[in-house]
Amino acid sequence: MYKNSAKAWLYLLPALIFLSVFMIYPLFDVMIYSVEEGYNSASQTYFGVGAYNYRYVLRDPYFLQAVKNTFILVIITVPVSTGVALLISLGLNSIQKLRDLFQTIFFLPYVTNTLAVGLVFMILFKKTPYSDGFINLIINAFGGSTIDFIEGPYWAKMFVMCFYTVWVVMPFKILILTSALASVDKDLYKAAKVDGATSFRIFRKITLPMISPMIFYLIITGFIGAFKAYSDEVAIFGTNLNAAGMNTIVGYVYDMLYGDSGGYPSYASAAALILFAIVLTITCINLLASRKTTIS
Repeated sequence: MYKNSAKAWLYLLPALIFLSVFMIYPLFDVMIYSVEEGYNSASQTYFGVGAYNYRYVLRDPYFLQAVKNTFILVIITVPVSTGVALLISLGLNSIQKLRDLFQTIFFLPYVTNTLAVGLVFMILFKKTPYSDGFINLIINAFGGSTIDFIEGPYWAKMFVMCFYTVWVVMPFKILILTSALASVDKDLYKAAKVDGATSFRIFRKITLPMISPMIFYLIITGFIGAFKAYSDEVAIFGTNLNAAGMNTIVGYVYDMLYGDSGGYPSYASAAALILFAIVLTITCINLLASRKTTIS
C-alpha cells in the first residue's frame, strides 16, 4: 500500500512542481505585492504594509468603469450565448442530412484568431471618411439613421462588444451541447412519444435534465471567460480602452503594469485579487446552484 502511494506521488510530482512554480508561487507573490504600500518597481522598495492599494483601486473611476463594463458583458453574453447555442444545437440534432457540414460551419469561428475576428467586426461597424460601415448601410436601407458604433455612444459600443463576444464563444458551446444531445438515450424519447408527450414536455422533462450538467459547465466557464475579456476589446476599440470607456478589469490590470499609467504592480495586484474574489464567488454560487438543481 505504501509503495503504491509513493509511486502515485512520484507520478504527480512533475505536475505538482509545475503548479507550484507557475500558479501557487505567483499567487502568493501577487498577494504580497497587493499589501505593499508605495511600492517602487525601480528600487524594489516600499514604505509600508496595509490595505491602501485596495482602497485606491476601489475608488479609481477607471477601475469602477472597468467593473461596470465587465459585469454588463458577463450578464448579457453568458445567458444569450448559451441560449442561442442551445437552440442551434437542438436544430442540428433534429436534422439528419448535412448535419456534419452545418456543425463544421458553426464551429469555424472558434478556430479563427479572435483578434482577426475583432478586426473584421471593427471594419463592419466603424465609420470611415469613405463609408459609414456595412452595418450602417443595412440600417440606412431600412430607414434608420447612421450610428457610430466604435467612437459613438456608450450603448452602441457595448452592443458591438456583446455581439462580438457572443459570436466568438458560441461555436464552442454549440459543439459541447450538440455532443451532449447526441449522448441522450434515444429510448427515452421513444417511450415519451408512446405515452403521447408533447415536444415541449419531452424537452423539459428529458432533454433538459439530461444535458443540464453540460449547461452548467458552459455557464461557469462562460462567466470565467467573460470576466477575463481584454484582447477582444483591444481588437475593436484600440489599446487606449480608458479613453474609449470600454476597459475591462483585466485591461485595467494590464494598464497598471504596462500601459500609459503603468509601473504600479501593487495596484495591479490588488485589482487582480479583487477579480479573483469576484470570479471565485460567482463560480461557487453556480456550483451550489447546479448541485441543488441536480439533487432536486
